[in-house]
Amino acid sequence: MATPTMAVPKTFVAGEIVANGISAEDYLAQYAETFHEWVEGAVIKMSPASLRHMLLTQYLLQWLNIYFARNPIGQVLIAPFVMRVTSIESFREPDLQVILNENPGQLTDTGMIGPADICIEIVSPESVERDYGQKFNEYEKAGVREYWIIDPIRQRCDFNRRTEAGIYSVIQPDNTGHYQTPLLPKLALHVPTLWQEQLPDSLAIAQAVARMVEEN
Repeated sequence: MATPTMAVPKTFVAGEIVANGISAEDYLAQYAETFHEWVEGAVIKMSPASLRHMLLTQYLLQWLNIYFARNPIGQVLIAPFVMRVTSIESFREPDLQVILNENPGQLTDTGMIGPADICIEIVSPESVERDYGQKFNEYEKAGVREYWIIDPIRQRCDFNRRTEAGIYSVIQPDNTGHYQTPLLPKLALHVPTLWQEQLPDSLAIAQAVARMVEEN
């Protein structure tokens, strides 16, 4: 009698678990570079980036890189660079993560061991539950000092700042639509700009950041 076989899908829907019982070492060797995350042994497929997702990521990456070039207090890293939180046993790949020079974690060639200072996730249709729910809870528990949820679908930004009690509190932009954090002195993110059809180019970003940093 022939042994029954099970068809294994060659592709997986974003957000699906593609493997279970995977060690941290095997995850890093086999999955980390191909946009998968790892939570307690489960490997989770991430969604491919949409054009808007990619443009927003590039805009924020340039904005932060130019800031750190002028004010070298840290650096910004982009997915699929991983952040490992040992207290939760997870490897997440934030769209962007800000690591300040004062961060007590360990930044290695393959990942950030410990919580980043700021994690930024750009919401896609399949990541709504994960970004607003699972990652919110994990980042809060792990000690990520700020978690920015950038949602182009709803044209909404949640700037979650961790309080002394260890819970996130949403901080609103000011009356002009700018968000500022004490972690990045003098830098202000103009939220309405994120929803423009045409985002500022590199020169405009550099000029805007220069004006902020050079003030006062």
